[in-house]
Formats: sequence, structure tokens, C-alpha cells
Amino acid sequence: MKKTAVILFNLGGPCSLTEVQPFLFNLFNDPAILRVPQPFRFMLAKLISARRTPVAREIYAQLGGSSPILKNTQAQAQALEAVLNFRQANPYKVFLTMRYAPPFALEVASAVKDYKPDHMILLPLYPQFSTTTTESSLKEWAQVARMAGLKEHSTCICSPWPTEKGFINALTGMTRTAYEEAKRYGKPRVLFSAHGLPEKIVKTGDPYPAQCAETVEALRKSLALPDLDSVLCFQSRVGPLKWITPSTEEEVQRAGRDKVPLVIVPIAFVSDHSETLVEIEIELRAVATQTGVPFFARVPAVGTNPLFIEALADLVVASEKGDTPIPLEN
Repeated sequence: MKKTAVILFNLGGPCSLTEVQPFLFNLFNDPAILRVPQPFRFMLAKLISARRTPVAREIYAQLGGSSPILKNTQAQAQALEAVLNFRQANPYKVFLTMRYAPPFALEVASAVKDYKPDHMILLPLYPQFSTTTTESSLKEWAQVARMAGLKEHSTCICSPWPTEKGFINALTGMTRTAYEEAKRYGKPRVLFSAHGLPEKIVKTGDPYPAQCAETVEALRKSLALPDLDSVLCFQSRVGPLKWITPSTEEEVQRAGRDKVPLVIVPIAFVSDHSETLVEIEIELRAVATQTGVPFFARVPAVGTNPLFIEALADLVVASEKGDTPIPLEN
């Protein structure tokens, strides 16, 4: 009987406060993030991670001392495996690997090899493609797969899924619920918020902002709300570089000046973690209160929403119709 291994890719996060600095170092030492040659990248990553650790530890302290992204991604993996094995006669086993925190790709590649699959399917959990996320994760996997001696046929779902129907429908349902509540305070404004990106990376041809816009357009059509007041905006800026705009925080402040109720929808995160649970729910909610926003709602990430999990299963099943190469390391 054919055995299929499905590997999910996500960013990762520290599982304790002592892991915050190593996590940040791994992030900034990625050539896709900090685009300077070694040994300068190593030195800069050491410096930046040391400086940012105190602030980051305060953020994770508000989440109980760790990031929930691993636990949430494990729940998604378990849900996806259950759906796939319910649908198909051939067995599936779903693995997950994180880019900057355990479980790292090399460890997971070894576990996949021990499973002895007949086929591997690589599925990044990034709805929109970016060189800093999807491409970085898949390049690392290509390297460690060779190191682990994985030679099985693989299908790479390298193309993103910014308008995948189940993903959009899951967000639509939750957004409608929040929107109806917000209507009691006036005509709501919906902020479709995505993680930001430095402009210099976009200028190299990174398609991320354009694909975020595709997600927003699909959501607007799915919501079918007449004269919807909405904005695509970007959060989580760090460092001195110029980032793509408008910023989510500036849009919250504008909503305060306009005295309109707000609904914030995370469109680039598929599980709740520090960017949604702290940055949006705590920090931006505080900005909204300070600036006079009459109502503030955060739509949860899709998580294990059945529509989303079914969508992932659809992607996996559809991808088995053909093999695509794993991206090669630069």
C-alpha cells in the first residue's frame, strides 16, 4: 500500500523565554531575511537578536512564556492527517517543521526517512508566496533532504494559495460574524492585515504584496457587503528600513480620527500567535481605545477551522496528480 508523507512548513516560535534569543538569531541569520554576506550577517544577527530579546521576551511573557504556534500547527497537522486518512485508502502521515525553532528541518527529514514513504508532499503554511517565507523554507528543506538521504518522489505545493476557496470561506464566515457585531456602532471599517515586508525586498520582485491584494479581493467578493469600507495594511515592522504601507497601526489611528468601528482580519497567518494575540489583540486594541475607536474586533486566524483543513486536504490530493522538483539551494 502506498504511503504518503505530508510535510507542513511554518515559521516557528520560542517554546520558552530562554529560547527567544536563539529564535531571533536564527531569524536574522537567514539570508532571505538579512541580505548581507557572511560573516557580516552572522555578526549582525547576533547584535540584532541581543538587542531585540528583552522586548520580545515581554511579548511572549504575555502569552504565558512561549509562542503557541507549535501547538497550533500540531493541531492543524493532526486535523489534516485525520481528514486525509478518512478520504483516501492509502495512509498519510503529516509531519511539521519550523524554520527558526524546533522541530528543525533536519530532524524532521530524518523522521520522514524512518517512515519510509513512497511519496512526499511539501506544503508551506504561508497563503501568499514570499522569498522570505515559502522560498526560504523550501530551500532549507532541499538541503537537509539531501543530507538525510531522502530520495523518494516529492510533490511541492510551491505555488501559494492566496485565493483558495476553503481558506477564503473560513475567513469570510468569521469576518461576517465580527462585522455584524461591529455594525451596532456604525458603519464598520475592515482592516485586512498582513505581516509587513521591507520595500527593498519587494523591489527585487517578491510577489507577496500583490498576492495579499489577491486575497483581499477574493474576501471582498466572498463577503459581498455593499460599499465595504476596507483597507489592506501591514503590521510587525522592525528595524530602520522602509516597509510597505499603509501600516496597520496607522490605519487604526485613522479609524480613531474617523470614529468608525473596526474589524481586523489576519490574512497572512493561518494560526494565532504573537502577531495576532499580542500585536493585534493587545497592542492595537490599546491604540484603538486611546484614539477613540468605538468598537474593535479581531477575527481569529483560520486555525483548525474545518473549511480550512478541508482546503489543505484538497491541495494535497490535487497535488498527487504530478511531481514537481524541490527548489534547489542557491
